[in-house]
Amino acid sequence: MRTRQLHHAIGAATEALTRAGIGSPRVDAELLAAHVAGTDRGRLALIEPGPDFVEQYDRLVAKRVERVPLQHLIGTAAFGAVTVQVGPGVFVPRPETESLLAWVLTQPLPQHPTIVDLCTGSGALALALWHHRPAARVIAVDDSEDALAYARRNIGGTSVELLRADVTGPDLLTELDGTVDVLVANPPYIPTGARLEPEVAEHDPPHALFGGKDGMAVVTHLVPLAARLLRPGGFCAVEHDDTTSALTVEAFTHAARFVEVTARHDLTGRPRFVTAVRRG
Repeated sequence: MRTRQLHHAIGAATEALTRAGIGSPRVDAELLAAHVAGTDRGRLALIEPGPDFVEQYDRLVAKRVERVPLQHLIGTAAFGAVTVQVGPGVFVPRPETESLLAWVLTQPLPQHPTIVDLCTGSGALALALWHHRPAARVIAVDDSEDALAYARRNIGGTSVELLRADVTGPDLLTELDGTVDVLVANPPYIPTGARLEPEVAEHDPPHALFGGKDGMAVVTHLVPLAARLLRPGGFCAVEHDDTTSALTVEAFTHAARFVEVTARHDLTGRPRFVTAVRRG
């Protein structure tokens, strides 16, 4: 296949994805092409794909038109400085959560901090934190065996520890009480009945999405857990739904164990997570 033919194929795919309502049609078309060609997106103009390219590419584009997530089709998702394996049964990490990651990385931490990542899913946040703080003890928790199967593969070769447990349970990590430096969580927080894009509604596991009628069912359990696990001066960051920033701030404020409770936004300007510091 000549470069001109590749360009034509990507152009046709972009048009098809645009008609399907995909938010980033050109990017998706190029990433799918790079995946089929076995190269990086930035090198597409330099290669001549093999004879089976068109058939394989058209098949993936057709699935994307049906709103199968791009990450499921290529098998990976980028998150910060790391890339994780994803697929059916695990929540696909979102770029919006990178704002939470960036906030944590600006906090003053000891040389060997203890970090707990609740509702870890694919392990993306835990892995990214370990990548930037390899001397840390990072403990990632989830109760979904499907999700943990991906997380095990993603943390291979690292010191990240995985624990299968319900984050709303009363005895979670009691051996760490009062010693954790950072606690992060991207829990199920979407209010039941909310309208979602097909990629989310039809492919992300509901268990990782929905947090009860107001989206706060899991978040409210995390506040006392953070109060118990964090050391005085320890940091906490919890992601929430666009509609529940004030409720999340209220939950931390009413706990009376935290100071500097702050609502924060992602790079799109939308309310995304709340941070707090354990009172000394």
